[in-house]
Amino acid sequence: MASQKNEMKKFGLVGKDIEYSFSRGYFADKFKKNGLLDCRYENYDLKEIEGIKSVFKTHGLNGLNVTIPYKKEVLPFLDKLSPQSKKIGAVNTIAFNENGETTGHNTDAYGFQKSLLEITEKLPVSALILGTGGASAAIAFALEILNIQFNFVSRNPEQGQLSYEAVDSEILKNNQLIINTSPVGTFPNTDKCPSIPYNELNGSHTLFDLIYNPLETLFLRKGKEMGCTVSNGLKMLEFQAEKSWEIWNE
Repeated sequence: MASQKNEMKKFGLVGKDIEYSFSRGYFADKFKKNGLLDCRYENYDLKEIEGIKSVFKTHGLNGLNVTIPYKKEVLPFLDKLSPQSKKIGAVNTIAFNENGETTGHNTDAYGFQKSLLEITEKLPVSALILGTGGASAAIAFALEILNIQFNFVSRNPEQGQLSYEAVDSEILKNNQLIINTSPVGTFPNTDKCPSIPYNELNGSHTLFDLIYNPLETLFLRKGKEMGCTVSNGLKMLEFQAEKSWEIWNE
């Protein structure tokens, strides 16, 4: 790690409007439980990604997490990318070497893969990824590793992607796993959910929402009403946080 022994080691989260964030509380608890009195985790709430330049100058900074909306925007500010984050095209973890050089990593794919395998005994053949932001690329990467085919669903679909209007009973029948990677339904807008025909879902479907605030989104609640297996993003966050910690301490 970059800081000297007995010096306060600083970690943090870069994002926008992140007061609600999971990470700060999670790492504060982790440091307390493990007696890591020389570690501190802070939020770096940036209005523009350019502000990360000043964050990088923070004395004793050892590692950062990156969240919405900067997982893709942060790439030009980094010295290096891990092979996985380069392929995904998004970063959620930044490590610093002794010279202060930055390397971008992605632990979202790891966290999603591990949490999905915990809730699903039989993996589906095909899945729908709702949303096309930075998180969606990590989910696609994980699905490729698991040999699950997938289609992106977007409000502004590019070639090869589906529009929400195109998602019908036949598409839902052929895609037993549906992952919401969009921010739709996040607190405080808890009365919103992705626009899909929920009445066409059944007990053979699994709905996974990367959102964790609220713990049960309208997307998950509607799925549960139709008998679906459902999961929020909390366990995924815990797995990816632990992977980030591992990277920072390599």
